[in-house]
Amino acid sequence: MPKVPILLLAAGASSRMGSSKALLDWNKEPLIVSRIQNLLATGQKVYVVLGAYADTIIPVIKGLKVTICTNTHWEEGMSTSIAFGVKSIQSNEEWVDGILIATIDQPLVDNQHLKAILASFKEGQQQIIVSESSNGWRGVPALFDAHYLEALSRLKGDTGAKTIVQVHPEKVYTVKGGEKLVDMDTPERYQQLLKATHQL
Repeated sequence: MPKVPILLLAAGASSRMGSSKALLDWNKEPLIVSRIQNLLATGQKVYVVLGAYADTIIPVIKGLKVTICTNTHWEEGMSTSIAFGVKSIQSNEEWVDGILIATIDQPLVDNQHLKAILASFKEGQQQIIVSESSNGWRGVPALFDAHYLEALSRLKGDTGAKTIVQVHPEKVYTVKGGEKLVDMDTPERYQQLLKATHQL
């Protein structure tokens, strides 16, 4: 199995939600615990990038088998959290074949979708594998071959890793995620997803 650590981004302020998304209740446990368990089920190592709510999230996940990275510059945007997380992986791992980037606010992304991405990966071919929704949106979870680690570690701002994807269109492959890729950014969307998953 290729060595592809997973980077879970959970550093943002969740300003539209009004509280930490990571600590919202999901299937009778904090969302971040549910997300981490899905990621760990792939058999890959998991690195969690925290920021805005680090002090309240760390006690919730410290018992899980993850590496916690706290980005003190989280306010500068998602790109800084990706760069920070990639550098943490580079400093902890002798080598990797690639990195899979996931976010806290896609609660419907399951182990099946993550494994489909990993199964599509062929190490050493400079692949970028992105998820594609039913309406054609492409993005995270996304897997980057180790070839792109240096570029990822230099990202700045709030564009995420889109710039790298745009520069290398010939290397981009897609894995369909359908409705699983929906973002949960507002209290209204949270309630909708709770109903859709029969938690209400």
